Formats: sequence, C-alpha cells, structure tokens
Amino acid sequence: MEQAGEELMERRSGVALWRQVADRIRLGISNGTLGDGSKLPPEITLSQQFGVNRHTVRAAISALVQEGVLRAEQGRGTFIESRKRLSYPITTRTRFSTGLKDQTRARRVALLRHTIEPASGRVAEALRLEPGAPVLRLETVSEADGRCVSCGTSWFDATRFPAFADVFAETESVTASFARFGVDDYVRRSTLVSARHADADDLDHLKLSPGAIVLVTIAINDDLEGRPIQFSQTHFSADLVELAIET
Repeated sequence: MEQAGEELMERRSGVALWRQVADRIRLGISNGTLGDGSKLPPEITLSQQFGVNRHTVRAAISALVQEGVLRAEQGRGTFIESRKRLSYPITTRTRFSTGLKDQTRARRVALLRHTIEPASGRVAEALRLEPGAPVLRLETVSEADGRCVSCGTSWFDATRFPAFADVFAETESVTASFARFGVDDYVRRSTLVSARHADADDLDHLKLSPGAIVLVTIAINDDLEGRPIQFSQTHFSADLVELAIET
C-alpha cells in the first residue's frame, strides 16, 4: 500500500506513478529544490516525500539514469548529471545550423525518411495550397556533438520544390536546399510552443526513456515575398534543450 506524503501523486490520472515521480524529480532538479545540486536524496526520503513505495521511486530513478539525467554509483548513491541545456533561439530567422553554433562543436541533420503525399487540411492551410495537393514530407533527426536533440517532420510544396528530398540528403540542410531552388533567405512567420510526454517515435529517435518531456514547436516559414515554403513540427528533448524566444 502506498504511503501518505507531502507531494501525493494522482492515483487516477491515467499516468503511471513512477512516471509522475520522474516528472517531479526532473522539476526539482530544474528549479534547484531537490537535493543539494549534485546528489539525489535517498530512496526512502523520496518515497516519503512523494507518498509512494521505494519500488516506484526506484523505477523512476532507473528511467532517469537511462535517459542521462541521473547517474547511479554503487555504494555512493544517485547523482544529478550537471549538463547545461542548449539554448535554441526562436527568431525571425531560426536555423538549426547557426542557432547552436556557439554552444556545440558539431551539428548535423539526418534524413530518416521522405514521401510525397496529398496535403491534409492543416498542411494545405499552412502552405496555402489546395487540400490534396502534392506535398513532400521529410522526417529528420538533429544531432549536436553526437547527442540527439530534436526530431521533426516538415512539409514542402512538391510542385515548387521537386526533388527537394534528394537535395536535402546531399546537403543535410534545409537552408542550403532552399538555396538550390533560388530561395536564398526566408523568415519565420509563426511558432507555437507546447510541452508533453514523449511518444514512441520520440523515445526511439531521441533515445529517451518513457516519461521524458519534449518541447513541441509548430512553425511556418515564408520566403521574402511572403509565400509559405515550409510547415514543420519539431520535438526537442526538454532535458537537453531550452527554447529562447527572441522578439
């Protein structure tokens, strides 16, 4: 039977208790209220604090260790990995290649898969196309210094940008690919930001454990004539990246 504690978990929320505990530990690490900044409190202390048994705490810690948020040392305890988050700027000219340039040594964007498909209502509206018009769908994962920091899906007008996927596979850059089609510059029209638990694809592409949090951006880029050229949804690992929105 679970114990009573200071920060009781929601038993009927549909979210597993160990996942709720992992989220609370993440939050405590983030705001500096959990532990002394380097070492996590003992399991028994966390068990009492969260009102759960030690097995639940152990499962939460195990997931966070697998994810790289914590480090377990036998006989010494569990330590908080002191990795500073990358600050990814959201500006009128958001670019992965330059946004992390001063914070990382190496960056790359890998193409996972691509296909031509009829535009859904949402994609058609964003790109100002007729519903069902042919669009290119690109699925990518972005790495910085060997760490997977984001994965995303982008849509492009397949008529205006034929063979865009082939060019991207060569350049590994949306910006460089656009340049091949005569679009030398473009701007961010809008960005919506939200957060949620990682889904199965996030866990796979970003090497996360169940319960991890991802930051989600939904964005539209326009050419300098105001014509939409890219609609994208990108998922960032919240433990590795923070979004800096500049106005």
